[in-house]
Amino acid sequence: MDKPIYEGGGYNVLTDKEIRQVHETSIRVLQNVGFEINHPPALELFEKHGARVDYDTHRVYVPRELVSRAIKQAPEEFVFYGRKPGRDITVGGKKVNFGTGGLALYVLDLERNKRPGSIADVAELARLADKLEYLDFFINPLYPHDINIETVDINTKYQGLLNTSKPVMGGIFSKQGLEDSIKIASIIAGGLENLQRRPFIGFISSITSPLKLSPEHADYIMAVAEYGLPLATSTAPAAGATAPITLAGTLVQQNAEALMGVILTQLVNPGTPVLYSAVPVTMDMRTMSFLMGSIESGLMNAAITQMAHHYRLPCYLTVGTTDSKLPDAQAAHEGATTAMLAALAGGNFIHEAFGMLDGALTVSYAQYIIDNDIVGSCLRTLRGIEITEDSLAYDTIAKIGPGGNYLSEEHTIRYMRTEGFTPRSSDRQPYHRWIDAGSKDSWRRAEDIAAQILQETSEQIISPEIDAKVRAQFPELVSVEPSGDLQREVDSG
Repeated sequence: MDKPIYEGGGYNVLTDKEIRQVHETSIRVLQNVGFEINHPPALELFEKHGARVDYDTHRVYVPRELVSRAIKQAPEEFVFYGRKPGRDITVGGKKVNFGTGGLALYVLDLERNKRPGSIADVAELARLADKLEYLDFFINPLYPHDINIETVDINTKYQGLLNTSKPVMGGIFSKQGLEDSIKIASIIAGGLENLQRRPFIGFISSITSPLKLSPEHADYIMAVAEYGLPLATSTAPAAGATAPITLAGTLVQQNAEALMGVILTQLVNPGTPVLYSAVPVTMDMRTMSFLMGSIESGLMNAAITQMAHHYRLPCYLTVGTTDSKLPDAQAAHEGATTAMLAALAGGNFIHEAFGMLDGALTVSYAQYIIDNDIVGSCLRTLRGIEITEDSLAYDTIAKIGPGGNYLSEEHTIRYMRTEGFTPRSSDRQPYHRWIDAGSKDSWRRAEDIAAQILQETSEQIISPEIDAKVRAQFPELVSVEPSGDLQREVDSG
């Protein structure tokens, strides 16, 4: 069955005039302030295509014409492929897709232990992601502390590929790790050409705010572009710290940084499926803490979506994350409000929308379930109200007339499973039944649901033959068995 397509675009935080103002100011930044890129191959490429380069300061000044050309060369949308029917997603336009992300250091497990993340967590969270119906893609959400940094790239990505058939993405820790990850994906695809034709893996490389691209990440971006695989050039300006404190000023800088990622990829390989990428945050100026769950971050992500639509580029956003330390009311309202803004704006590739707590420092199994409900509510909102002759129900209203009820009507039965959204972790039963069922709050119910999902048998995504072939070439890949400390018996009380 094909995956439902949801489209946003009804919410606009910026006017057309304001979009043009942000654009023009960003062009001035790129032309006059410039970008620091201490990577000679990148500087030479920019100079070859008409940019002014100061090799002493490693600064590149990008003319308007080069910006416009790169935007036109980048694809308006692309298909990010799954490895089973119904798992492909189209990224671009005003199509809305939600997924995981982040690089948390800690895990809040099903026993409510906060501990360093492990490679077993990567595997189990990928399994959980595979079975959540409103989750569209899997980005590795944590750093596994039990894996040598030299093999983190291949181990995290391979556990993603082993445990979900949804599109997989992840950050890059080394050039060798990037190359090896592509080799592994090519074996699974049956060859590099097959992978390039139907990419099911993508990569994330970072631009540093303000206006700087490190030698390593410039090299990563150029390497991924040469392969023509999906790429996000994540940039995370913090209003008041690494960007102007005003939201408008942060948008200008964010826009310049996102465009720089697009420009570099298109200089290397025109047509590379690159995401106009954004991770804007604000700061609590009283504590100097970065805030990922603030409503202002939600507003900026909605505005960034409009900028991407203006350029006709697919966008990568960051909403749904909370600064709360637990799956509580704060986590719910911060996650829901920012996710809804991005969905209504028509954000394409909305990552970190599942499981992230404490400003993305901790990933929670239970929060995955709660966020699945939040995202489901967002998608139900995008579906709107269907107006047809049958849904208007005149004949049924006429049949029942004054004083009747509709409970046993065929019209009611026909629509009862599709008209309303039913969240998994919410409790909607009468109070006395809630008491009889154990008086569980949504956190406890979400833990039970996650435990039940993880106890289910998972279908094999990579065949034993392909797995053996991969492991023969990459013996440093670890094997992960379902871990008892990640799962628990579901309390049926």
